[in-house]
Amino acid sequence: MWAGKSRAGTAAILMAGWIAALLISWPGQLSYDSIVQLHDGRMGFYHSWHPPVMAWLLGLGDFVIRGAGLFVVLDTTLFFGALLSLLWIRQRVSWIATIVAAGLAFLPQCLLYQGVVWKDVLFADCTVAGFVCLAHAEVRWQRRSVRFALLCAAFALLILAALARQNGLIVLVAGILALAVIAWRKTGAGSALLHGAIVLILSMAVCVAATLALNARSDHGEGTTAQLKLLRLYDIVGAVATRPGLPLPELQVDSPEFEHLIRTDGVRLYSPERNDTLVGSQALQAQLAIAKPELLKAQWADLVVHHPWLYLKVRTVEFGWVFLTPDIADCRPVFTGIEGPASEMEDLGIAPRHSPSDLTLERYARSFMGTPFLSHAFFAVLALVILIVLLRRRAPGDLAMTAMQGASFAFTATFFMISIACDYRYLYFVDLAALTGFFYLALEPGYLFQVRAIWSGSFWELRSDERKS
Repeated sequence: MWAGKSRAGTAAILMAGWIAALLISWPGQLSYDSIVQLHDGRMGFYHSWHPPVMAWLLGLGDFVIRGAGLFVVLDTTLFFGALLSLLWIRQRVSWIATIVAAGLAFLPQCLLYQGVVWKDVLFADCTVAGFVCLAHAEVRWQRRSVRFALLCAAFALLILAALARQNGLIVLVAGILALAVIAWRKTGAGSALLHGAIVLILSMAVCVAATLALNARSDHGEGTTAQLKLLRLYDIVGAVATRPGLPLPELQVDSPEFEHLIRTDGVRLYSPERNDTLVGSQALQAQLAIAKPELLKAQWADLVVHHPWLYLKVRTVEFGWVFLTPDIADCRPVFTGIEGPASEMEDLGIAPRHSPSDLTLERYARSFMGTPFLSHAFFAVLALVILIVLLRRRAPGDLAMTAMQGASFAFTATFFMISIACDYRYLYFVDLAALTGFFYLALEPGYLFQVRAIWSGSFWELRSDERKS
């Protein structure tokens, strides 16, 4: 009886959190990038600077109801729906889960971010929902039709996540590896190989087909090329700012004016917090625009090959800003309202918005700044603890949830190579994965300790039949 009441109470809190997140932000918090992508979606013509799947989804929702409202419904439903479904992954639900759910619902990651129209939120929500579906498939492995449906849902969501961010493919790979391990534990090595190979081939085929279909409606611009040029310039300027006498042989020969601007304007404007400060020199930006990608690639490769420790030093400092956010205010952890380019907003028929409710929500979210609850480092430590506990416990569903924590670490690690700004939203997935894992453990916290109480030499052999299933 108590288990049923705790499950119902937790479900009610999660549903209230879902409704609150929708009502507070409806029809969405939209920044510059959000407006551009919504405009792309309505026009059906995608710019190459952003992954087009986000604009495509916004366009689908906009076709039904003008604006980003349906997209916000999709995002919030993915996350809160995933948490809600976890209530049925265990036979019993602890009242601790009810308390944890109440706490989660009030955090900015749930109350505010779920209403912000960003690809980072879409990516995180799809990934969390995908791994939750995979956990359900692990628990219900013996029911073939249910398992098939859950695996289809899991990898549809992980494929969508992979398409939503340039470095999102890593979570899809983590999901495939997790499925292979689950299949190996359930039915042996042959099954692991078969499941892994089939899902890998199908997932890659869907990713390629979706990319080609979406790119057919793109501007065929040089978004990716321009992003790589910007990243390489940022690394080169950072290296010169760190070691002023660093030789730049490639630029010295082929573009001495560019080299001079890097050593003067670039060094003067450089900040490890973000690359935006470099736009303060129009001359430097003009040289970047006309520079051949091959030239910057060659100079960047020279830095990495001949001065690896300097490169790693610069990257470490830049990564420290995006992961540790030492000045949280500068890393823009809170956004509310609607703002964007005037021409696109006029086309969309959307007016700027900074309503009293937006300002109230902003003040509320900012109250968490400087606390562990708005800190990637804190949530990374929490995720590590969760991962260790799950590896020790090894209950049904734990492998998928372990893989999600591992995917958050791998995703974070990619920013060591690519980070060019410390915006908090970039590592939003780290926070959400840890929060989901914590809620998952809270469902039945006594599960681990009841088994360990009788442990006397072989943890695996003394587990209950329910845990072996």
